[in-house]
Amino acid sequence: MSVSTHGLRLKRGSRALRAVVELFSSMRFAIALLTIICIASVIGTIVKQHEPLGNYINQFGPFWAQFFRTARLDSIYSAWWFLLILLFLVISTSLCIARNTPHIFADLKNLKEGIRAQSLKAFGQRAQTSLAEAPEAAANRVGQLLSGGGWKVKLQHREGSGWMVAARAGGAHKLGYIAAHSAIVLVCIGGLLDGDLVVRAQTWFNGKSVFNGGGMIADVAPEHRLSARNPTFRGNILVPEGGQSSVAILNQSDGVLLQELPFSIELKKFIVDYYSTGMPKLFASEVVLHDRETGEQIPARIEVNHPASYKGVEIYQSSFDDGGSSVKLKAVPIAAAAKPFEVDGVIGGASTEITNGAEKLTLEFSTLRLINVENFADPQAGSGLDVRKVDLRHSFESRLGAANKTNKPKVLRNIGPSIGYKLRDAAGQAREFQNYMVPVDTGDGQPMFLLGMRERPEDAFRYLRVPADEDGSMDGFVRMRTTLADAGLRARAIDRYVARSADPARPELADQLRTSATRALALFAGAESPKADAASTGGWQAIAEFMEANVPEAERERAGTVLVRILNDVLFEVLNISRETAGLAPLPADEKSQAFLTQSVLAISDAHFYPAPVAMMLTDFKQVQASVFQVARAPGKNIVYLGCLLLIVGIFAMLYVRERRVWIWLAPDEKQGGHTEATMAFSVNRKTIDSDREFEHLKHKLLALNKDPAS
Repeated sequence: MSVSTHGLRLKRGSRALRAVVELFSSMRFAIALLTIICIASVIGTIVKQHEPLGNYINQFGPFWAQFFRTARLDSIYSAWWFLLILLFLVISTSLCIARNTPHIFADLKNLKEGIRAQSLKAFGQRAQTSLAEAPEAAANRVGQLLSGGGWKVKLQHREGSGWMVAARAGGAHKLGYIAAHSAIVLVCIGGLLDGDLVVRAQTWFNGKSVFNGGGMIADVAPEHRLSARNPTFRGNILVPEGGQSSVAILNQSDGVLLQELPFSIELKKFIVDYYSTGMPKLFASEVVLHDRETGEQIPARIEVNHPASYKGVEIYQSSFDDGGSSVKLKAVPIAAAAKPFEVDGVIGGASTEITNGAEKLTLEFSTLRLINVENFADPQAGSGLDVRKVDLRHSFESRLGAANKTNKPKVLRNIGPSIGYKLRDAAGQAREFQNYMVPVDTGDGQPMFLLGMRERPEDAFRYLRVPADEDGSMDGFVRMRTTLADAGLRARAIDRYVARSADPARPELADQLRTSATRALALFAGAESPKADAASTGGWQAIAEFMEANVPEAERERAGTVLVRILNDVLFEVLNISRETAGLAPLPADEKSQAFLTQSVLAISDAHFYPAPVAMMLTDFKQVQASVFQVARAPGKNIVYLGCLLLIVGIFAMLYVRERRVWIWLAPDEKQGGHTEATMAFSVNRKTIDSDREFEHLKHKLLALNKDPAS
């Protein structure tokens, strides 16, 4: 290879390097990076981060869920491409600072005293006058006045011509550029240090791997644990009352990592107070920190915005949760063939397998809430409809609706404890339920048990409303439901109804009444199909389908009114027979009994669509609260604070500090001996009203001029 060829390649490489440096240090490259970071931050705000894949599938569908996982949009702030962009932004801004800082400092030292005297006449703000003093004396006087006013001044004597006085103020304006750009670098470096980069690096180079299984924390293998000497991390730790924990959970997009702490946290007492809306007003934790090396015990109180700190680890009060409360549940039959039973469990503990008939379900204990504040502004919200006024085409969706809907001003009331659980079938599909422990008075005088359910976590709960009997229990509803499912007891109820309602003088009408009542009650009980080719549904849905299939549209309203009246009377007999079989006195035909009957009939009708054979009702509990702490070791925090301070200083300097320059050329006046001809020019980087006032002030102070004479 010849020397000339080698030199040519070196020149090409040098030009390519200069081009890369030019690109990286350019403003357009930095703005492009900032734009991508802003877009990514918006996506990270809209899309919940570090959620299980199933949640994204439920919300966005399989395609987008997989796209989010592949593009790491479910963990943007720890994604390799986001960290790479931050690194490029640090490099770009650092190169920009390195490229421009020498010019800025050189410009700060240069007062441009070498400017030509004739150039001053081209300035927009200029003035001329004659001074009754020699040029040297005038230059010294003007220089002293400017120096006393905080200006940086330089005098230049030009042999045979005169004196040039150059001055500048507001040089901090240019320093604001350096401060603001340095702030971006510091904030990005702090973000990289306190982000997921160090944790991810340990999975790349230190043999650590993400854990995505289950089981006890103590059983997790060492390769999934990070050392207590880990320089930076941010995770969560749940500590129940009376318990201790020294391992934090670091959520990752594909699992978790366990972070060992240099101390253990013991929760002595958890304190929570509520607003009238049911939102927490205060939650705090009385804790003891146990040093794992020395055994020292340090008591502390942790509140929101008042963290504790020990060995470089900040401990924040994040939230609270259930710490393993024990509960006792009673299964209340909703389906006719279901049987009652009792089960004990622990919130968040092991699931229980239950068998009800031929169906096997897994019961998972989810939540125990002691405070439930609902809005009861509308006295009719949540109340049932009179069975005599039921629209037969009214869908069950309007009945299994929200617990309480109203647009009126809020009237908030605590309606007591609730139990949340899941029932999972053999295929692994789970439905979530939430049932209130005590009946709720919705304002119409008839207390109701609210049995909530939803298919997906993002859905709102829909509620089956079951009336409470005179003992405040669901036994009255269950007895009536069981009686209605018994063909023999249905026949006895029809006999009573016919005997009470039929005219003895017209036996043929009694037979018609019996036939109509038998058909209506069988349809309502789900014992007979409303259509020849349809499955049995039961409730008002079956009545509506029967009417649509067998009654002409013009006669449906009249026939429906008659049928509802017959059912109302027959179901009242069913209710009293259910009480008689339990050894209770029959209910009188008064308004209170009618209200209970109305709600029971509606609940029985809706129960056909309840997706579980039983409702698990809370009968007793022992609450154990837990505190959720966020623990963080953040060495980049102080760097970020410094960056924020520099950013404030830099922006203030660039926006509010004006760089001003003034030049005054002093030359001997040829017309008047011993006098000096003075020419002043004023320049400012951002012209404002204040700059005009300052120019007028300088003219008066330096040249003794009250107004700008013609130049």
